Amino acid sequence: MIPIPSTPSQLPAPPWSSWEKWLQSPPGKYVLAWEQRCFDQIVADVFGFYAVQIGLPQINALSENRMPLHALLIHEHDHQELAKRFHWHLIEGNPTELPFASESIDLLVLPHVLEFAADPHQILREADRVLRPEGRLIISGFNPASLWGGRQYLSRLIGSPYLPRDGQFINLLRIKDWLQLLNFSLDRGHFGCYKLPLKGEASMARMDFLEKMGNRWWPIFGAVFLVSAIKRHQGVRLIGQIQPKRLSVMPQLSPATERNQLKSPPDKVQ
Repeated sequence: MIPIPSTPSQLPAPPWSSWEKWLQSPPGKYVLAWEQRCFDQIVADVFGFYAVQIGLPQINALSENRMPLHALLIHEHDHQELAKRFHWHLIEGNPTELPFASESIDLLVLPHVLEFAADPHQILREADRVLRPEGRLIISGFNPASLWGGRQYLSRLIGSPYLPRDGQFINLLRIKDWLQLLNFSLDRGHFGCYKLPLKGEASMARMDFLEKMGNRWWPIFGAVFLVSAIKRHQGVRLIGQIQPKRLSVMPQLSPATERNQLKSPPDKVQ
């Protein structure tokens, strides 16, 4: 029996549509505002020539960076009208196959890229390939070990997700392990967004006091994290055994005459 194809109304929504729709909600705007402040602070002291942001055209993560060239890598499903408002170079491509030469980028920003990717390991390998030695990699994502992560986990039982259902949210410790395997050195990190997982704009506005409390009392349980890492040079190893070499002993020198000692005048010749 030939199966009947489903009608367009019955087809599942593409993953990018629910993510963009969530970013327009009060929690999404709250996350974007917090991340914009963090990106402005962390990219201000990163120097070089070429800086690239991958995806998320809703914010300009490079706005406070002073490199001469800023580029945005967008996928075919990204919102291109939002990308044009920042007046940067637009490049279409795939994060798993970055269209850049090896060791050509000084700063690479991945805002919520790994958690919506089918192969996050490959994206990190590509980031390692295109970054120059001592280049900077900045990653943001949702923290599973938070109230928002717990609410998302319970959505499997109650059927009402708080965050986009298509995201596979990765623990920060696992991301750190991946970066260390690629010889990245962690530079700094931030946690934020401590408000309760509510959806109303008025209810979220009344929880502003939780930001200072969470940052002081339970900082690692923020709903969103941001981590910065630096690509290091590979270490140099010496092969073989170095033969010790003894220094030659210098001959003992006689002490010099003291400066304040007067010399006796020479005898007169008769």
